[in-house]
Amino acid sequence: MLNSLSGRFLILTTVFVMLAEVLIFVPSVARFREDYLLLRLERAQIASLALLADDMLGADLEQELLTNAGVFNVVLRRDEVRQLALSSPIPAPIHATYDMREPTATALIGDAMGVLWDPENRIIRVMGRPVQDGGLLIEVTMETGPLRSAMIDYGINILFLSAVISIVTAALLFFAVRVLLVRPIKGVVSHMQNYATAPEDARRIITPTATITELREAETALQSMQMQLTGALKQKERLAQLGSAVAKVSHDLRNILTTTQLFVDRIEGSEDPLVKRMAPKLVGSISRAVNLCETTLAFGRVEEPPPTLARIPLASIVNDVIDGERLAAGDHDLSFAEDVPAGMNVRADGEQLYRVLLNLVRNARLAIVATGKPGEICLRAEEDDDAWWIHVSDTGPGLPRKAREHLFQPFQGGVAKGGSGLGLAIAQELVRGHGGRLDLVRTDERGTEFAIRLPKSEITLRDAAE
Repeated sequence: MLNSLSGRFLILTTVFVMLAEVLIFVPSVARFREDYLLLRLERAQIASLALLADDMLGADLEQELLTNAGVFNVVLRRDEVRQLALSSPIPAPIHATYDMREPTATALIGDAMGVLWDPENRIIRVMGRPVQDGGLLIEVTMETGPLRSAMIDYGINILFLSAVISIVTAALLFFAVRVLLVRPIKGVVSHMQNYATAPEDARRIITPTATITELREAETALQSMQMQLTGALKQKERLAQLGSAVAKVSHDLRNILTTTQLFVDRIEGSEDPLVKRMAPKLVGSISRAVNLCETTLAFGRVEEPPPTLARIPLASIVNDVIDGERLAAGDHDLSFAEDVPAGMNVRADGEQLYRVLLNLVRNARLAIVATGKPGEICLRAEEDDDAWWIHVSDTGPGLPRKAREHLFQPFQGGVAKGGSGLGLAIAQELVRGHGGRLDLVRTDERGTEFAIRLPKSEITLRDAAE
């Protein structure tokens, strides 16, 4: 609480009110002392007038008058004659004399502080004007002990009252600050936190509602900033989606063009003059297209469009993939095996399934070729009552640790040197679009195997397409 705005405001208010009361306390005590002394002079004058009215007053009665007046003796000057009206023994020498006829504020405050700071009971002489024109001058001698006690009692009452006023004032200001400032500020903070959870959601942008001018200006500025940020995030998301789409298309297009380039290389061996003349240009165009695809593999990731599902023969797609990769393997001692039932038709998008198998087989080919050792890649298929299963296995060196840790994560799980790490990410997303699943079955020094599961359920496929 003490670290909060309202808590610190409460403390500061209390301190400032107490400081103000202290500044009021000093002149108040000085005024109390003045009134106290003037009251003693008035009582002493009344006692002396009683004596003047009756000269036969006894000593006991004189002492009672002095005791009631709170003084030791009274000197009253009337008609330029100084008379000792009442008198009693003085227990000590007179310590100081104070003239109350025309005292200055500074003198009153200084004398009052002197009485408070001096704990000894002194004897003082006090002079003043008699009331009701009862003479020219009246002076008395008295003790400072009762005066000091009365001043202390008065000061304690003043301080207690000041403390009560400070606490009440601080409490009222505390609740006022909480209602007028802290609560609206917390509302703004709550809006900011709510917006931070989903800054792309325009519904979370704050709507200015504050009635305080400064807070409304802050809410308006925050609203403007949030609108700009939300717009920037949406623009960034669109650019990321566009970049990701370009990256994925470039990745698979590069694979297709690479295979096409290999076929064109074979065409160059033709004896046809027209083919010989056009083949170099075709090779150059395809090479430039491949290079362009490779330079665009630096974008984010978005969802693929839903697949167009149809019954397709799986064996023909497998054959196309193997023919292209067998040609890409060149002279390397790499064999391909397929075990796909001839009549097996799967419900899938033919182009997307081709891309899935191409990515898996190409990764296996690159891994085996990189070892410089012979190897084999096998594609086999089977089905049960619930799904079609396609297994892609190889006898390569297995996936490295980094690839296993970032499996199916784009731009992080690349296996071959210079690879983009998009192949497995694209394959998994395409299979998921079919409502299926792409799993790593095993990977070790004996090789790697992936399994594709394509469900037969119409509901699952329809849901996946949505």
